Amino acid sequence: MPARSKARKRAVDVLYEADLRSIDAGAVLAERRLLTAPPVAPYTAELVSGVLAHRDEIDALIGEHARGWEVDRMPVVDRSILRLGAYELLHRPEVPRGVVLAEAVALAALLSTDGSPAFVNGLLARVAGLPAQQLPAVPDPPDLAGAIVVEIDAAAPTPGDPVDEELELDEELDDTPTDGAVAVEPVDV
Repeated sequence: MPARSKARKRAVDVLYEADLRSIDAGAVLAERRLLTAPPVAPYTAELVSGVLAHRDEIDALIGEHARGWEVDRMPVVDRSILRLGAYELLHRPEVPRGVVLAEAVALAALLSTDGSPAFVNGLLARVAGLPAQQLPAVPDPPDLAGAIVVEIDAAAPTPGDPVDEELELDEELDDTPTDGAVAVEPVDV
């Protein structure tokens, strides 16, 4: 994991802990500096300090762009990631917006629920003012052209059924899956 990615994760850890303990994130950061190894990266400290300095503005903006959510009702880890991402979007112009979004989504995927990456991505994209056509696209499914097609017989034996010793293979396999077919990607052996 790159150094800035580690610093962001550690900043989210500090923000999350402070939120759970209902104490100032600066106090948690000071504890971490004294009690933990490896030492807190300067970028982590900058991020936590920046979120603290602009928290009211950040929370207001997140609340304005959240659809159906109040900031204080969001999962704590998502709220921490959103605060960090919003801070970077608003106050760290040297960090490309795409990097901020990608890092926040990666943290949500690592630390939160299955639905959190999409939630974080959509909310931060609205905060960034990105029009829908500029939002990162959902990746296309893999191209299965040239995949091996295996026919599945609906009357295939189930566990415990006797198995015929002689199996016949259809040598003329079609590239197009049909009902009851599964496409399998070729594997190098």
